[in-house]
Amino acid sequence: MHLPNSSEIEITTFFLVGMPGLEHAHVWISVPICLMYLVAILGNCTILFVIRTEPSLHAPMYYFLSMLALSDLGLSFSSLPTMLRIFVFNATGISPNACFAQEFFIHGFTDMESSVLLVMSFDRFLAIRNPLRYSSILTSARVAKMGLVFLIKSMLLVLPFPFTLKRLTYCRKSLLSHSYCLHQDVRKLACSDNTVNFFYGFFLALCMMSESVLIAVSYVFILKMVMGIGSHRQQLKALNTCVSHICAVLIFYVPIIALASMHRFGKHESPVAMILIADAFLLVPPLMNPIVYCVKTQQIRQKVLEKLGL
Repeated sequence: MHLPNSSEIEITTFFLVGMPGLEHAHVWISVPICLMYLVAILGNCTILFVIRTEPSLHAPMYYFLSMLALSDLGLSFSSLPTMLRIFVFNATGISPNACFAQEFFIHGFTDMESSVLLVMSFDRFLAIRNPLRYSSILTSARVAKMGLVFLIKSMLLVLPFPFTLKRLTYCRKSLLSHSYCLHQDVRKLACSDNTVNFFYGFFLALCMMSESVLIAVSYVFILKMVMGIGSHRQQLKALNTCVSHICAVLIFYVPIIALASMHRFGKHESPVAMILIADAFLLVPPLMNPIVYCVKTQQIRQKVLEKLGL
């Protein structure tokens, strides 16, 4: 009778990781994590509510901010289930189908946030270059269409991910590297040919990289225009309108670049450090974006304080 080799038995459960070596403290670690999720969700919902209910904020800049808040909420709700299961209930197992669904939403909302940050840089460029025609160029209808295009584009780009992962065979390894599922992480567990997954993942990474390059280029043009303004006071005023967006770009891209660098060059780095960066990639942008925009954008800050009765 032929006994199947262990390498031929297909994996039916993947295992996520919390904090290696600190499993006994997962319940305590869950407290700040839950607080961060709570603040992120309340903060982004507050931004959406204030923009929705205040006619004075019905302008392109704030519509794009609403899209950013929706992307942040999507990222938060995509990673929340597994993070809570790991740190609160110490349950690390996840079925392949649930894992594929999670990575679809995480990558989809990540791509959408990248696209929104790109168009927000174009918004700032247009507001500084042609302020008189700004509102007539970026009408509410055009902004709504752009938002719909971003959503469809992001979902279509990552749609192949779960299907290409599902066709792979997983028979040797089942331990993932993070507290949630990512395409590149799951792909590495396959014991069948994953060339298609590798090249498509590389293509999507190039798309996001090109958006970050375009954001940088847009700010080169913005700085060039600002330097051409005669008054130093006007220069500072023009640059001040970009500070919140620059912070949002750094908050979003720095963890991604750090995580990609650690995966590529930090093979012997501490796994705890890699997991912290990976968790920051999903936790920090949704947490910090509402805070940054409330602190740095006077109109948002005033309306939020009014709603709170302060």
